[in-house]
Amino acid sequence: MLSSLESTTRCVVRGCGRDRTRSPQGPQPLRESSFSGPRRGDLVTSDSIEKGDIVWLEYDGWTVNPNGTQTLFDTTHEEVAKKEGKFDEKKVYAEIPVMVGHGRLFPGLEEALVAAKLGEAKEVTIPPEKAAGARDPRLVELKTEREFLRREITPEVGLEVSIGGRRGMITAVAAGRVRVDFNNPLAGRTVKYAFKAVRKATTPEERIRAILDMDYGLPDQFKIDLKDDVAEIRLPDLCKTDEKWFVSKFRVVADLRELSGLRVIRFLEEYEKKPEPKPEEKPKAEAPKEAAPAEEAPKTEKPKPRPRKARQPKPPPTKKERVEEELPPEEKAPEEL
Repeated sequence: MLSSLESTTRCVVRGCGRDRTRSPQGPQPLRESSFSGPRRGDLVTSDSIEKGDIVWLEYDGWTVNPNGTQTLFDTTHEEVAKKEGKFDEKKVYAEIPVMVGHGRLFPGLEEALVAAKLGEAKEVTIPPEKAAGARDPRLVELKTEREFLRREITPEVGLEVSIGGRRGMITAVAAGRVRVDFNNPLAGRTVKYAFKAVRKATTPEERIRAILDMDYGLPDQFKIDLKDDVAEIRLPDLCKTDEKWFVSKFRVVADLRELSGLRVIRFLEEYEKKPEPKPEEKPKAEAPKEAAPAEEAPKTEKPKPRPRKARQPKPPPTKKERVEEELPPEEKAPEEL
């Protein structure tokens, strides 16, 4: 879902009904170029702004209420958005490229741009007939609540939805019915712009990048090679799988042919097989250092045992000793009673 503020910006600056994020309506026939502007290397030195120019615009957009108060609906300045309570952290606040005189802007704003000069700050108040036009009651439709639930959308008042390629805002929910207003949010409103054109595309390459930015985005990621009226545009990797690019490509080609005077436009896609990264070799763990052996205490030599003397055999008994052994011991006479 887009915020109401972002949707309004695309209707005002990008051109209502030509939102680059919408579903494709099939390839559009390529238009022959009517651009006779500068070729490669030429510079535009004039500060005036003419139809067919591409300029980068800074602006603050306000609706003028019946009581005379003003309500900010869009800005390229972050500080203004914060001050007015409209800051969106998802939005990039910077000047944007716009085409002058190609129906991408409100008629009243285009007229004011053509009358301005680069770097000149101007203000303009635009009535409804030169802005988003009058409200059309036929663009207010009733839908069933079931239709939203099938899309996993819970209908709420103020919610912006896209149905059949059209953007609208839910204005009422009751009794299973949902009222959706497909009018431009600024329809029937008087608007006021404070704007300044800060620079202008002066070379074909700048115009090409500006068109890529307006119709798709990521202008700095495209590589552009220009040779006379032939342009080779190398696509970033994102475009190879981005459905948004498939839709935007036809519009980019049509705008490039009309606004850059190119005869041939080539889009190049490059597919390169990248070598598989080698696994990083982990440094080998150092072997643990061997601990130095502890100093051994000096060994004390044990005294050697003295050799035993061999036992000398006893000499044989003498004759006298043998006689004594053979004689029985003397018996004592029993004591007289």
